[in-house]
Amino acid sequence: MVKVTEKFQIIISKEVREKISLKPNEEFEVIALNDNEILLKRKVKKVKNPLKVLISNEEMEEEIPSEKIDELGEE
Repeated sequence: MVKVTEKFQIIISKEVREKISLKPNEEFEVIALNDNEILLKRKVKKVKNPLKVLISNEEMEEEIPSEKIDELGEE
């Protein structure tokens, strides 16, 4: 159970953050389902050319941050 602060903020538990791999500064859409429920939808960045990212001759030694995926799709 979480509480809403005076600034209308909530804290997402560590268990949930780890389960969904939540990172600081990610954007969410907040949708009121009814008077008692809200839905948080993570904003998903679209890759402009996903095949180029997926089918690459280069071996990747490190994980690509989500901010770089769009840049790779444009190259």
